[in-house]
Amino acid sequence: MSTEIDKAVEFVRERVGAQKRLGVVLGSGLGGLADVLQDPITIPYEQIPGFPLSGVASHAGAVIAGHLKGAPLILLAGRSHYYEHGNARAMAVPIETLKALGVETLILTNAAGSLRKDVPPGSASLITDHINFSGVNPLIGTQGNERFVDLSDAYDPALCERIRAAAKTSGAELHEGVYVWFSGPSFETPAEIRAVRVLGGDLVGMSTVPEVILARYAGLRVSAVSLITNYAAGMEAEELSHAMTMKVAAEGAENMMKLFTTLIADLHANPL
Repeated sequence: MSTEIDKAVEFVRERVGAQKRLGVVLGSGLGGLADVLQDPITIPYEQIPGFPLSGVASHAGAVIAGHLKGAPLILLAGRSHYYEHGNARAMAVPIETLKALGVETLILTNAAGSLRKDVPPGSASLITDHINFSGVNPLIGTQGNERFVDLSDAYDPALCERIRAAAKTSGAELHEGVYVWFSGPSFETPAEIRAVRVLGGDLVGMSTVPEVILARYAGLRVSAVSLITNYAAGMEAEELSHAMTMKVAAEGAENMMKLFTTLIADLHANPL
């Protein structure tokens, strides 16, 4: 473990106390989970050694530890994106810190565009696999054979099944599909959307894939759920914007909350 990670772990552990087995990364417009935690302990990223700052207004940029209906968990409320600085490893220290604090399972969330008319804005989609359209990898420059990470089951099959079950139990609307990572920050062109549809993509977004790779490198179980905020470029006449992303994310938050409160309670009662 690097000195930078050591310092981050020590700083966070002194403040959050007991270890947590479950971690969640909250994406754009998905901060509601942090609002319902009991006895929350909040640590801004800017106070933690080695943690990145997020330049996206909708990301709180804080570690938040607490309980949800008795289940202990730790949240990364916001992420640093590749498009902010060109560093695909920006979330390496936060993810390695979670691992050192005892996290075994990491669930990522994001806002994404849909390539399918049957997956509408406001709904949620389980990510079952991804296509890295950016060509960038956060493990470039890492030494040792461990860098050759097997991503065959990057999105843990057993954890995906638990998410599907939680959706059925809670009545949350949940689709599923393949997520395509574009570097951003500009939205995709209609031609790019047509291309990735041919390649097998169902969702598009500007995050998550680097964190999945980093988390698998760290040996964590990983899954991811997208909140669908728009149809992809060329599918609708409406102009794409971050303001629209935030508006629809707020509208779809209730569906995500139903899913996650049920899922977290289930994982606490019946750990993987």
